[in-house]
Amino acid sequence: MMIMTKNRISVIIPLLNESLNIDYLVGELNRTYSNVGNVDVEIIFVDDGSSDDSFEKLKSSSFGNYGVFLIKLSKNYGSHAAIRAGNQVAKGDYITFQGADLQDTVDLPLLLYQKISEGFDLVWAIRRTTKVGFLEKLFSGFYAALIKKYAFRNYPQKGIDICMYNKKIQYQLNQNIESNSSLQLQILSFGYKEAYVEYDKLERLHGRSKWTLSKKIKLLIDSFVAFSYAPIRFVTILGFSFFIIGSSWMFYVLWRKIFVGDVNSGWPALISTLLIGFGVTNISLGIIAEYLWRTLDSSRKRPVFIIDKVIEINNPSSLL
Repeated sequence: MMIMTKNRISVIIPLLNESLNIDYLVGELNRTYSNVGNVDVEIIFVDDGSSDDSFEKLKSSSFGNYGVFLIKLSKNYGSHAAIRAGNQVAKGDYITFQGADLQDTVDLPLLLYQKISEGFDLVWAIRRTTKVGFLEKLFSGFYAALIKKYAFRNYPQKGIDICMYNKKIQYQLNQNIESNSSLQLQILSFGYKEAYVEYDKLERLHGRSKWTLSKKIKLLIDSFVAFSYAPIRFVTILGFSFFIIGSSWMFYVLWRKIFVGDVNSGWPALISTLLIGFGVTNISLGIIAEYLWRTLDSSRKRPVFIIDKVIEINNPSSLL
């Protein structure tokens, strides 16, 4: 008699100072995953250097009939690094991740699993609606438009946050742990067979979002430096443009001086020229410096994250 084994889903949940959300998060996980009959589930919490009691609250929580692992990083490395740490521990046939603030519904992985079971390597969750502020929507739209135009033509206009992928992609991520990079864009660059599902992004219940403006700007810079040559091409085009403008202006001034004689020397014109020239030079050097710094950072081979401890709360194998 042939015994059919169920697939296992690994759900990685990075968190940073989410003490106010822990009780509700665990309650929602228990409600969603305690009685899922067609698939086994393991939840991997990754504490990204919390300064509150988030980790202790998780250790003392009562979980349902699903696997639970707690990972504590040595310090705060950022959500993408935390997901990469969880990806190394995940044992599921399919891996996904979501935030601890419950803006992404807890049952979203089950929706992704239904789609990826059709034979895809990767399934993206595309936001149908989102309850965020105007400035956040504006930044997301701006980011998506730039990435779509200069990096990935298949990047969704509404952006991508959450995805589910199989073990082939997990292997590639574990073999190529990139620092100062976008996890989602790295996955998108692999070129595996993909699909999309839509979902509604919710409002945050408690606490403040850790996705600050400075982190968004860093992601924008990291995305372009890591996955697009557009900044370097921009510097080249800008240099040629100002060379042509400067040369044209020089010939124009010489022509006026020789044939008309009405050109007077003046400090304003000289200062304007110097300001424009130095401004362009500094912008160009800044963009090139970003690439050089990332090359140096990569050559040092410093760890992108350090796992301090891994605690097994519920073993998924013992729950079968």
